[in-house]
Amino acid sequence: MSEPRIGIYPGTFDPLTNGHMDIISRATKVVDILIVCVAEHTGKDTLFTLSERLDMIEEEVRILDDAIKTSVEVQPFKTLLMDFAESVEASVIIRGLRAVSDFEYEFQMAGMNTRLNNEIETVFLMASDRHQFIASRFVKEIGRLGGDVSHFVSPRVKKELIKRFEEQKR
Repeated sequence: MSEPRIGIYPGTFDPLTNGHMDIISRATKVVDILIVCVAEHTGKDTLFTLSERLDMIEEEVRILDDAIKTSVEVQPFKTLLMDFAESVEASVIIRGLRAVSDFEYEFQMAGMNTRLNNEIETVFLMASDRHQFIASRFVKEIGRLGGDVSHFVSPRVKKELIKRFEEQKR
């Protein structure tokens, strides 16, 4: 029996969107084990703590688990992505692409990662047409201004966004 193909899907996931979940679901068709790795130190000012982001993703993945055969895990990371990939014996990095502007950045990142370890492949998955324009930063802005984010995130994530914005108003 061959070794399972382990893939990682890295990101900030602040917050987890329906676009992220679409990529997670589709990535399970490419690998035997998928690790959603959540960046601890992102250089970004995150709305949610690492713990909160992990909890949200774990809850959404738990719902997904019933519908798929691939094992999906959620783990934080604070190292170079390639160091994390090596530590979990991943052979594939999954990246989602929404637009041409994503491709340029991701292409450069994939090239750098290949220079660090050419045994780990980067696989790009195009966002589904209904998710192409979903970006966490837009979801946060819409939610912050009181707009309806229900088309972009799960009901649980929407609830967490509303709660966070209400806390910030106090």
